[in-house]
Amino acid sequence: MYEKILYPTDFSDEATKALEFIKELKGAGAKEVIILHVIDRRGLNDLARFAKKDIPHIIGDMETRTRSELSPVVNELEESGLKVKIRIEKGGPCDEILRVADEENASIIIAGSHGKSNIDNMLLGSVSYKLVKRANLPILVVKK
Repeated sequence: MYEKILYPTDFSDEATKALEFIKELKGAGAKEVIILHVIDRRGLNDLARFAKKDIPHIIGDMETRTRSELSPVVNELEESGLKVKIRIEKGGPCDEILRVADEENASIIIAGSHGKSNIDNMLLGSVSYKLVKRANLPILVVKK
């Protein structure tokens, strides 16, 4: 039923909690997980003004760090018997998640309810809310 899972992560607590749901779907026929991290380009110009590096170098550093942080996640999912693919994209998080879901022919998106820019009194984070409104496939939103 949900053979190919798209798992967007920003390494927030909610995104990490979503891993448990992904592993549970292995027993329901899940075979592959595409782990997606989106480097949000909206803040990079400001960051580049204060950094001693230009944007391509900053993005390169971010990609290297992201791959390093994803390594234990990949190991955990592979140990549970799932095939894993990593994608690191640049752009607006919601747009990139939906684009990758379409490109990868994902059968479900499993995402945390709030990202790193968590606002405690909101029911859903802005990216999760946009995903629920715009996606054409099932979405499992995991709360704390």
